[in-house]
Amino acid sequence: MSAPFRLSVLDQSPIPEGSTGADALHNTIDLARHTEALGYHRYWVAEHHATPGLASASPEVLIGVIAAATSRIRVGSGGVMLPHYSPLKVAESFSALSGLFPGRIDLGLGRAPGTDPRTMFALQRDRREPSPDDFPQQLAELLGYLNDNLPAEHPFAHLARTLPGLPERPEVWLLGSSPQSALWAAEGGLPYSFADFINPKGAEIAAAYRQRFQDTAREVGPRVSAAVWAICAETDEDAERLASSSRMAFTLLRQGRLIPVPPVEKALRFLESQGGSASPAGPRRDRRAVIGDPATVRAGLEQVARDYGAEEVMVVTITHDHEARKRSYELISEAFVTAEHASATAS
Repeated sequence: MSAPFRLSVLDQSPIPEGSTGADALHNTIDLARHTEALGYHRYWVAEHHATPGLASASPEVLIGVIAAATSRIRVGSGGVMLPHYSPLKVAESFSALSGLFPGRIDLGLGRAPGTDPRTMFALQRDRREPSPDDFPQQLAELLGYLNDNLPAEHPFAHLARTLPGLPERPEVWLLGSSPQSALWAAEGGLPYSFADFINPKGAEIAAAYRQRFQDTAREVGPRVSAAVWAICAETDEDAERLASSSRMAFTLLRQGRLIPVPPVEKALRFLESQGGSASPAGPRRDRRAVIGDPATVRAGLEQVARDYGAEEVMVVTITHDHEARKRSYELISEAFVTAEHASATAS
């Protein structure tokens, strides 16, 4: 694969209607192998809870299986929702993964719950009262363990030297879709992955991150990746039809109804009943969606990279048919190879 930026994958392990969560998890492993063979740089798995359409409840489990099923591609979380966890437990888990798969493990961290308030409460160990909103403190403690730089007087400082995967460590990223996450990433000297598929107006946020970035021993400069929703097919019309499944699911999500990913024909009937159609507007009209044939999607991803000044674009794709999802990533890869070949031939 050749592109002016790295291409990577963010997988939410979608559950198609008529299949099971177990099927979705096996599809994730299959897609990871496929995209590694295509030359994608990184494969991240998301964290969502109590969602009938997504099987990505435990990224740390999937990461180990995916890394064992592949040999080169970087594997990580997109992300671990830190408010649910003890920083020490996260440090130990990703230290172990790094020890098992040296130089290949990423720890993407997020603040969002990845679920509804009731499920978030169910995830708590202590339910006497809601957990405090102390993400900056959690992040600092976690980084202190991984980098062994907690203050000597810190009661847990000695625990950093007991991490099971030492001397290997994961590459830590901060995920976000808001100015606050960009500020934390900049102040912490962390690479920053922006969720364009949640908030397509993040170019100024990414620019602010770069401006406020503070050099640290971990990073010589700011790094930005942008995660964007995309579907590629042989024609624009085919891609728009595939996108109808996500459009139906997102429409019902806004109504508080969570469903597995519906088949295309069912989704088209639903959208028609709502007065809509399988249009390029994508899964949400207020969100960016890059949908079309290879040339269209290549141009769209290049625009995302320019908007963010991103060194990397992570492609998020949800379709009902697993083979269509694999084909989408294949066509995107081929589009950049073809473009590079044409450019070299012209010069």
